[in-house]
Amino acid sequence: EDFGEISNFPLPIDMLDLIDLGFEIIEEITEMIKETREIDFEQIGYTFDEVEILAPIQRPRKNIIGIGLNYTEHVAESARTLDTTGKLPQKPIIFSKPPTAVTGPNTEIILNTKLTQQLDWEVELAVVIGDYGKYVPKENALDYVFGYTVINDISARDCRREGQWIVSKGQDTFAPMGPYLVTKDEIPNPHNLNLSLKLNG
Repeated sequence: EDFGEISNFPLPIDMLDLIDLGFEIIEEITEMIKETREIDFEQIGYTFDEVEILAPIQRPRKNIIGIGLNYTEHVAESARTLDTTGKLPQKPIIFSKPPTAVTGPNTEIILNTKLTQQLDWEVELAVVIGDYGKYVPKENALDYVFGYTVINDISARDCRREGQWIVSKGQDTFAPMGPYLVTKDEIPNPHNLNLSLKLNG
């Protein structure tokens, strides 16, 4: 908001509002930043220890959609450690995490030992959809992408083995997100990224 006052531009108050303005707004904001004086940034700047980093999108409007067992190595690993079948799925396995699963980066995970004894984690690239669409042809899919962030896909593995995917994937705090959302113009090839996560710091 402070930057909006300096630039005399009505900036959105959160990421969903920014996405709603359309991808073209990113170019305008980028130009404004280039034209803003360093002394103005000093007036509105904060150091990292002065702020709390939240999830880029604290409450997605819809469930987060995930694809399960989409890596052959992961299927093999699950078969070794969880007594699941090593057979590769012939169709995509689709699961979801509700908006209530989202939490910020570096936050604590709720472990309910009545529900799981096998908490697990995986780093995942999250694709943030920026425009409405239905039945979009594959070749046009990236036109609907706003950007990318990282989600730590927390799972209760023993629940998943019992077939309870929503319990396994959808508990509160089971989707730490962020810390950043990077717009798609900054990542020309999302298939060529090194992803990592931290466990307990």
